[in-house]
Amino acid sequence: MGDSTTLHVEFAGEHYVVSPDTVFAIGRTGDLIVDDNPYLHRRFLVLRQVGDLWWLENVGARIAATVSDFSGTVQAVLAPGGRLPLGFDAMHVVFGAGSTIYDLRIRSDRPALRADELDADDSDLHDGETTIGVVSLSPPQRLLLVALSENILRLIDGGRGGIPSSAEASARLGWTLAAFTRRLDYLCQKLERAGASGLRGEKGQLATDRRMRLVEHAVATRLVTRDDLILLQRVPVRSDLQPE
Repeated sequence: MGDSTTLHVEFAGEHYVVSPDTVFAIGRTGDLIVDDNPYLHRRFLVLRQVGDLWWLENVGARIAATVSDFSGTVQAVLAPGGRLPLGFDAMHVVFGAGSTIYDLRIRSDRPALRADELDADDSDLHDGETTIGVVSLSPPQRLLLVALSENILRLIDGGRGGIPSSAEASARLGWTLAAFTRRLDYLCQKLERAGASGLRGEKGQLATDRRMRLVEHAVATRLVTRDDLILLQRVPVRSDLQPE
């Protein structure tokens, strides 16, 4: 990568150039202030060059971030205290705080890695859970994901968007709340079997947290994209689709 490599961070239409040997902080305060959301850490993520590689570090205490290449082929969950190398030419960083989800993009002048060079079992390259591959979605599952991800998918240059409640999303689709919850449970189980984490409904876990993690995963891995928003225009008043 070399000393001449710079990073370009894009968020909500703003562009930041991060020079080599610069420590760039992201959070409620820092070089990139993403929001005044009280659920967001003051210093959450840090970009730092170590040797010939840029690294993304999670310096927060509670929130995880989902990081992926732009194709969605490689996706990693960056937990508090973890770090990841930023070797691809362009990467998505998606994270949630409270009921708001954030999407920022990081681009490199001279990428050092290809997607097929990141080994999910290579602990020297990352400190987090990495998922490689895509999951096939049924039509009801795709609709559910688009309804939950709609606000963030409508952002052109990244930024912030709210996550609807289950009642709001089910009404958006013309489903009953019971049918929506049943399909949500099944989809989360399916994605967890495929390697996604944080989707299991456990005691003490808020429903908002699970929906947030689901949207993070779906957007970062491109399970749903802006092109899928057209599906919401075709939703009937009520749906007789059966859960898959």
